[in-house]
Amino acid sequence: MDMDANPPTRTRTVRWHDPTIGAAKAPTMAGIDYLQAMIDGEIPPPPMISLMDLDLVSVSPGTATFTCQPDESHYNPIGAVHGGYVCTVLDSAAGCAVHTTLPAGVGYTSLEIKVSYLRAVRGTTGPLTAVGTVTKPGSRVAFAEAVVTDSDGRVVATATSTLLVFPIAT
Repeated sequence: MDMDANPPTRTRTVRWHDPTIGAAKAPTMAGIDYLQAMIDGEIPPPPMISLMDLDLVSVSPGTATFTCQPDESHYNPIGAVHGGYVCTVLDSAAGCAVHTTLPAGVGYTSLEIKVSYLRAVRGTTGPLTAVGTVTKPGSRVAFAEAVVTDSDGRVVATATSTLLVFPIAT
């Protein structure tokens, strides 16, 4: 590519809601109720959801399911969706699965995540689905796993996650 050339620029606009609205409600609701309220549009999603073009589509005790549509704005230098994008999707699914098990006033954060990438993702891959499942709930530490599949049901990545569970201010 001629470094003096000006290739066409693509743009992507990201819009989000005030994150303090949801953060203020989080300590007052059981995790599963909070996440369901987000799905139902009663609580705005966190900005990261908009940035990553993710949708939390369902929750049940111990599970959370996201869908997303990666595109070329998520590409790495070699023309595939960056592994960090897929890792973030896995982290979200695993974390929200744990969140479904927590009572009001209790939060979580990732301590560790191990990701195995099994196939490349491109903007043409189509929508992805990520399902997080709690493997061991806990009052101090919880464990979860997550799987991302492509539109043909093929597994593109898996993860195991360790999450810290702690009281949050009400």
